Amino acid sequence: MQKVNIGIVGSGGYTGGELLRVLLRHPNAHISFVHSTSSAGELVSKVHADLLGDTQLKFTNILDQNIDVLFLCVGHGDANKFLTANEIKASIKIIDLSQDFRLAGSAAIGDRNFVYGLPELQREAIKSATNIANPGCFATAIQLGLLPLAAKGLLKEVYTTGITGSTGAGQGLSNTSHFSWRANNIQAYKTLQHQHLNEIVQSLAQLQGNQNAEVNFVPWRGDFTRGIFVTSVVSADLSLEALYDLYNAYYEGHAFTHVSKNNIDLKQVVNTNKCIIHIEKQGNKIAIHSVVDNLLKGAVGQAVQNMNLIFGIDEAAGLQLKANYF
Repeated sequence: MQKVNIGIVGSGGYTGGELLRVLLRHPNAHISFVHSTSSAGELVSKVHADLLGDTQLKFTNILDQNIDVLFLCVGHGDANKFLTANEIKASIKIIDLSQDFRLAGSAAIGDRNFVYGLPELQREAIKSATNIANPGCFATAIQLGLLPLAAKGLLKEVYTTGITGSTGAGQGLSNTSHFSWRANNIQAYKTLQHQHLNEIVQSLAQLQGNQNAEVNFVPWRGDFTRGIFVTSVVSADLSLEALYDLYNAYYEGHAFTHVSKNNIDLKQVVNTNKCIIHIEKQGNKIAIHSVVDNLLKGAVGQAVQNMNLIFGIDEAAGLQLKANYF
């Protein structure tokens, strides 16, 4: 069985810990090192207590270059800094979970060019890529709800609301991630100016050509830990049956995106790499609901899905995860 030798940088936060959880159970993955300057020599399970008994891996401050792929689980802006400060062998593939290389105007550093890693948009480009810019969590949920319409050039103006769990804010404590604030509370933030808007518009334009769609997005902080629920409202004259036919045809053959005629909820996707979509229609208005786990399909799960595609592994390997439904 093909083994992929893996290095992880920036492994102390939620995404790093989740990546470890997935890769430790991946049949084709071998974790060569977990890099951390501040925790060097410590057991990984001391930082990620859910991995106690699963691994004896220790953090290291040495960048071993005898690997096939390097995952960057660092903060926004830090991936660019890391690759500027550290010369990584050209043969090593990089999957970056920050937003540093997602946009076409900044998708390169030195001789490395990054491919935007949304498999449902450009699976074939990912298969032949050397470097992947993993999409954002909100961007993933919103795009998967809109791609089939964009592919037919049907998007003009989109009104989107989305609510996310506290893990989307990262592991560092802030006023709005503190339990006492988050419990029994919601709040809109970054109204109409969220950082994921640019990558969403870029992807829609890729499908629609010169017919650009205007996306109006209001994100919300939710009183729960994991998951994203998005609703996008657009105008279209297609019947509900025609819409479901369009969505089912677009996502046919995609392992993790599913279309449901029943109402959907977050618990169907939490702890999985799935996106589930449900469509409703009143008059000429369509509401597209889409749900993902922000740490998996919105981050780590999609990154591993991209790794599988790059190395010609079964796309679903290591990602057949059960939802925490009860």
